[in-house]
Amino acid sequence: MIKKLLGAFALSTMMVVAAHAADNKPAIVFDIGGKFDKSFNESMFNGAEKFKKESGVAYGEFEIANEAQREQAIRNFADQGYSPIIAAGFAQAAAVEKVAKEYPDLKFAIVDMVVDLPNVSSIVFKEHEGSYLAGMMAGMASKSGTVSFVGGMDIPLIHKFACGYAQGVKAAKADAKIIQNMTGDTGAAWNDPVKGGEITKGQMSQGSDVVYAAAGATGLGVLKAATEGGALAIGVDANQNYLYPGKILTSMMKRVDVAVYNTMKDGNDGFKGGIHALGLAEDGVGVAMDDNNKALVTPEMAAAVDKAKADIISGAVKVHDYTEDNKCPVE
Repeated sequence: MIKKLLGAFALSTMMVVAAHAADNKPAIVFDIGGKFDKSFNESMFNGAEKFKKESGVAYGEFEIANEAQREQAIRNFADQGYSPIIAAGFAQAAAVEKVAKEYPDLKFAIVDMVVDLPNVSSIVFKEHEGSYLAGMMAGMASKSGTVSFVGGMDIPLIHKFACGYAQGVKAAKADAKIIQNMTGDTGAAWNDPVKGGEITKGQMSQGSDVVYAAAGATGLGVLKAATEGGALAIGVDANQNYLYPGKILTSMMKRVDVAVYNTMKDGNDGFKGGIHALGLAEDGVGVAMDDNNKALVTPEMAAAVDKAKADIISGAVKVHDYTEDNKCPVE
């Protein structure tokens, strides 16, 4: 009898430990560009690393090399019982939806896209709001009256950045000229710094003296070409000000690091399915101010950004979201 009781106790203890382990077995699938792209993927990596450092819990990770690996990577983690499984980027939506349906007891999260399933947390951002602030700064900093935007893949999400930026530029300088170019229409557009640099040089030849990049690793080429060519650059997703101190006006930050950290920290017990939209009010987006760009940001510029942020949060200023109708009120 004692042996049976001890055996039952040991079994129940093992089950509790196993359940606890399952609640703390997150995984992340990075998208094309790699986890050290100094932008979107790397920001997600930083959030995962913060969770690991604070909790002592390891996480699974996989870097996508091609589009065919998305579903395979997510499925492999699901087969091993990882949960929650976090997918980076809109392009993983189909894979998340397919695997999440097959594993209803596991939790999934996707950043930058909506997957309408009860076991999926869809984390999206109001990029147009943060880009509006970056645009205001560009309009105020420009001496030529011409600024530009370099996007990655030609999709509505990236036009959302571009449109918010254009609205901010025009709010600061109504007669400003805005040049806009996308890098391509396939996933390769996120990882082509050489082409990003070429596009930027072309924009500068047309008079642009402030260039905003929203192009993943391609943006690294944009920042390099802009700063070497004498223009100011604006980074994206992560705070990229440190890459070229004194030459990057600001970075439009998407706090995907916070989203990943919170998702991993919540685990299965605190999992929240549904859509979670993060904007200025939620500190989900914003513009980076630090010692690296302090000399570039005038008191007038800082005051204008603070006022615009408050007005957007209060609803006094409405920044149009391109994805609502695939239209932008300014060009």
